[in-house]
Amino acid sequence: MLVIGGPASARLAEEVARLSGLDFVEVEAKHFPDGESYVRLTSEVKGEKVFIVQSTYPPQNTHLIQLFLLADAAHRSGASEIVAVVPYLAYARQDKVFRPNEPVSIEAILKLLKTLGVQRMITVDVHSPEVFGRVGMECVNLSAVGILAKHFLDLGFKGASAFAPDRKAVRMAEEASKILGGGYGWFGKKRDRITGEVSMVLEEGEARGRRIIIFDDIISSGGTVRLAAETLRGEGAGEIYAACTHFLADRENYEKILSSGVREVVSTDTIPTFTSRVSVAGLLAEAVKSLS
Repeated sequence: MLVIGGPASARLAEEVARLSGLDFVEVEAKHFPDGESYVRLTSEVKGEKVFIVQSTYPPQNTHLIQLFLLADAAHRSGASEIVAVVPYLAYARQDKVFRPNEPVSIEAILKLLKTLGVQRMITVDVHSPEVFGRVGMECVNLSAVGILAKHFLDLGFKGASAFAPDRKAVRMAEEASKILGGGYGWFGKKRDRITGEVSMVLEEGEARGRRIIIFDDIISSGGTVRLAAETLRGEGAGEIYAACTHFLADRENYEKILSSGVREVVSTDTIPTFTSRVSVAGLLAEAVKSLS
């Protein structure tokens, strides 16, 4: 069994290999002058079960093409089984038809991976796990909330409250509260019928005087976190932090999040960025070992 380090996640893949006790295969990667991608496995994989570690954060299309090419290379080279380890799965939020004549983008991507020989996937806090069942692909969907909460606990946040920005993320806040021990709450969204402006209301949880961490699976522009923080400030909250599995926002939007009252945003390395403080390598290694 081998761990293949895709260009987007070579360092993470090397750590996964070390923690799982498997050999690591480096990938030779480059771009041709016209921008097309090239990859090559630097070791033989014939007869081996392989785990291709390749996150698909921006530039998403480049990292997806690299993943497709790596799967094809492993399949052509005689790998006995191919598992795609995709910490952040791009296009996962495009999981249904929102307007007539649209594709279901994530289904198209998973179908392509199946055609290229990928039998199953390991991912982290994917938007809609049920999409894998629709295309007949086995998926191990890991949760990073435990290691995020543990990070704060180790920094002295015992007793802090965990809040979800909406009902969809309540599971994350509840799980985090079991580690932090300070209870949990969540928000509801309200839209003004005249202006169309969206605001948040605290539906559950005590904020006044509390040290609070807002937990979510993904932060893109940061608008939801900003609304939540502003609402918490209005409710008299103490220190406010935010934690997420996947952080996509740029520096400008990060500064806007801070200006809303959030002291710091902590994310994992599913997307290696300036907020990455927590590694998912251990989670991925355990999943790899369970499938070995």
